[in-house]
Amino acid sequence: QRRSHANRSYRFLFRTFCLKRPSQALLNMRQKGKSRFVGKDGRCNVTFVNMSERGQRYLSDLFTTCVDIRWRWMLVIFTLSFLLSWLLFGFAFWLIASAHGDLSAGAGGAMNSFMAAFLFSLETQTSIGYGFRSVTEQCPLAVAAVVLQCIMGCIIDAFIIGAVMAKIAKPKKRNETLVFSETAVVALRDGKLCMMWRVGNLRKSHLVEAHVRAQLLKSRVTAEGEFLPLDNLDINVGFDTGTDRIFLVSPVTIVHEIDDESPFFEMDRKTLESDRELEVVVILEGMVEATAMTTQCRSSYLASEIQWGYRFEPVLFEKKDCYEVDYSFFHRTYEIPNTPLCSAKELAELKYIKSSRSSFCYENEVALQQIPPEDGADPDPECPAPSNRRLSDHLHYT
Repeated sequence: QRRSHANRSYRFLFRTFCLKRPSQALLNMRQKGKSRFVGKDGRCNVTFVNMSERGQRYLSDLFTTCVDIRWRWMLVIFTLSFLLSWLLFGFAFWLIASAHGDLSAGAGGAMNSFMAAFLFSLETQTSIGYGFRSVTEQCPLAVAAVVLQCIMGCIIDAFIIGAVMAKIAKPKKRNETLVFSETAVVALRDGKLCMMWRVGNLRKSHLVEAHVRAQLLKSRVTAEGEFLPLDNLDINVGFDTGTDRIFLVSPVTIVHEIDDESPFFEMDRKTLESDRELEVVVILEGMVEATAMTTQCRSSYLASEIQWGYRFEPVLFEKKDCYEVDYSFFHRTYEIPNTPLCSAKELAELKYIKSSRSSFCYENEVALQQIPPEDGADPDPECPAPSNRRLSDHLHYT
């Protein structure tokens, strides 16, 4: 009986703390709205707290730490490393001169103070050598100090110069000339609903082996009651067919076909606009042509930044002897009034939609509306033909 009572208590605690709390957390997140995980500039909105041995871990990878820190801290490290080296060996030379008796004797004024020892240390490490101070074979300890300082100076030069060059050549700055469209659009293409966004390269130098990826970030609760604040779902942009690899000479429109494997398959316009937790993260990767280093450019789209029933305006125009890209049209879109508002799942169930190259072209739709009805049409406009009635029951136009 005690065991049965304990089992009931455990079940009560499990339902209370393992099932109700995630649901409440999910409710609070929906009320407040989801914070953007990846900014429009590609920066991840993530902070790290309560990291054990953070300083030790960062110092164990000192070169990467120097490359990642800001330039002002890099200049501080650059200056301090040389100053401390000069001061350290200057103090060593001053002690050697003091033990050898050069300070008391004066040594002709060459090494009679700490400032003179510091200047000798600076001249030795930088190979200046003004000629007033030098080390002779009469002081082997000073010779050993000179050799040690030369080796230490080479190590400091190699480390600092290597870190500065690596920081200058970071492909991160290449992302400043890679742009994503401000919004994504959902429209029909070849008779299928597709989500589309644009990427562009502002430089004439190519991005070698450029390819794109996309992920849907959304919170959810599993069947076991586990709350996942960020559930990653891959969005297919043509990985199987190879269309995810792009030739980024002019702006390219990335197309995600909303099929039965898409996370947007059962999502219509109303559901998309009311979803406050959805975030689509888009990634462009490639190698910089000048340095052959891999770069990654990121951006994201919230539900409010996805326009249903729009298309991008053309940016590529053919001239007499070349092609011209007008980036003033890069972010512009225009509305397609006859885009269905239903989900791709409902659209796939309609057997009377025929996919053709111009079936949902806005210009052809306007032209067809001006054609008078043919003979034999339905006399009652409120009672269309059966096929048209079935189509009008499922499709809604803006």
